[in-house]
Amino acid sequence: MAPRHPGGAAIALQRGLDFWAKIQDYHLVALQQFGLGHQLPGRPRWGAAMSALPVKSEAFPHVVHSVADLRKAVGAYRAKGERVAVVPTMGALHDGHLALVEVARREAERVVVTIFVNPSQFAPREDFSRYPRDFDGDLAKLARLQTDLVFAPDVSDMYPKGFATRVNVSGLSEGLCGATRPHFFGGVATVVTKLLNQCAADVAIFGEKDYQQLLVVKRLAADLDIPTRIIGMPTVREADGVALSSRNVYLTPEQRRVAPLLHQTLQAIAKTAHSGGNVGTAIDDGFAALAAAGFAPIDYLALCDAETLVPIARLDGPGRVLGAAWLGSTRLIDNIPA
Repeated sequence: MAPRHPGGAAIALQRGLDFWAKIQDYHLVALQQFGLGHQLPGRPRWGAAMSALPVKSEAFPHVVHSVADLRKAVGAYRAKGERVAVVPTMGALHDGHLALVEVARREAERVVVTIFVNPSQFAPREDFSRYPRDFDGDLAKLARLQTDLVFAPDVSDMYPKGFATRVNVSGLSEGLCGATRPHFFGGVATVVTKLLNQCAADVAIFGEKDYQQLLVVKRLAADLDIPTRIIGMPTVREADGVALSSRNVYLTPEQRRVAPLLHQTLQAIAKTAHSGGNVGTAIDDGFAALAAAGFAPIDYLALCDAETLVPIARLDGPGRVLGAAWLGSTRLIDNIPA
């Protein structure tokens, strides 16, 4: 029988570390009873009390696969009066994800990262089966950031037999990515609603690279009275401006060389908007430049209101320039403030 998750080696290591940690704890208690507790530091306790330590342990985070175990762990944190932050991911973690985990650590004493490649946001011909997965590598990265808990459910745990509910956020989810991927935001909204309810965290951290998704999540949390505070963080980029994405691994060397042009195009449109120039012409020029460089198809380039995502021709308040285009088999998305 195939293992439940590909991270068997990491989980076995975690169990060994947990056992050793218990031994340390027993020795520490014994020494403290004789006034010698200062001679053994014991297992590091992540949180405010340990935040000043210059060197941190890299024990793997605790991994759970069921909602019951997730709630049990979070309930234990709550019983100690600790705040909880969650970072929802699909794994294949890069520095953009890790930046969100670092923010979560500053926001709460306990950090939960979810790793779940959500099938309901992929269309039948999209890349669900080949989406990058590296569970052991993800655990190693999260250990270095002192992540307390990883929730890694199976598809059958998230969508059991008979599952029949779908969350749809009208308006915000209908344009831009929603126009070319009409299945996407219903899948995202459904899984995020489930994760927020399952974890019941104080705060959830999302990246602004998926800006439309961030607004959809904020809307559903407000509309459904989910008390978790949603925090959006700026996009993390490579030195040449390319937004970090797990799908960047699909790019060939030549495509990767061309990829920065999407960000540069958005910058040119934003510059035109700020100078009072013709945004429509700037967008047309952007389409032409991307097409000449090999982007095809180009799903959209748009200047939108930053809160409603309604397309606008000029800036009368906060705006957002957004774009999505394909390089070969890889769909790149990006956005910047305007």
